Amino acid sequence: MTTQGIGLEVRRRLSARRTAEIIADELRRQIIDGELADGDVLPRQEVLVEQFDVSLVSLREALRILETEGLVSVRRGNRGGAVVHAPAKASAAYMLGLLLQSDYVPLGDLGTALQELEPMCAALAARRADRADELVPTLREINQAMAESIDDGARFTEIGNQFHDEVVRGCGNHTMIAVVGSLETLWTSHLQQWADETAARGEYPSMSKRRVALNIHNKITDAILAGDGERARRLAARHLADTQTYFMAGDPEQRIVALSPQAMARRRH
Repeated sequence: MTTQGIGLEVRRRLSARRTAEIIADELRRQIIDGELADGDVLPRQEVLVEQFDVSLVSLREALRILETEGLVSVRRGNRGGAVVHAPAKASAAYMLGLLLQSDYVPLGDLGTALQELEPMCAALAARRADRADELVPTLREINQAMAESIDDGARFTEIGNQFHDEVVRGCGNHTMIAVVGSLETLWTSHLQQWADETAARGEYPSMSKRRVALNIHNKITDAILAGDGERARRLAARHLADTQTYFMAGDPEQRIVALSPQAMARRRH
């Protein structure tokens, strides 16, 4: 191939790449704005090619971009098509996890971050004017479910993780919810694996320790209801420190391992 031919080929590929990015930008906008809802199936590729007036190569590259971002999943075969996935904290947690895993970050580093940030969410939740109507009833339901599952260690932990998720969501600050929620999701994937394995070996924390965990969940809920942000923060910080100490004792050197949203969903089921 001549030098001129190589130049033409490079320009052709760059042009296709730019076209793909334009298509991806538009489809991404539609997903974020809700014009394409979670679970929607995009039209067939030949329809999209005609709609955007582009080549099949550019369209497929655009779908690969969105698939990498976790915004679509492309199915092959007779039931083929691209399924839309609305942005979710599981996807953000996965990308963050990959970054931390690539830097060989220990799990304790993530735990320290949560010890600083999640108690702040508890304090913010206690300042919400609508906490008694919008948050506390949900926390009470979760605590009741924990009490009913106290004999099942893995299930007890799974429900307890929901409590922490709700405290984060209940802070009312969308940036904190996105950031801390992603960290919480990443931590939960490791904690649930530990709970499943220790329960299977019969080594899950004693009943007395489970009651202590449930009791402090109730106290955090009471502090949020009372509007006592400082007490909610202190209780949450102490609870996280105690839980992490016990969890990390078995393998203090363990590293963060990112799990894809699909893998986390399979683990939950």
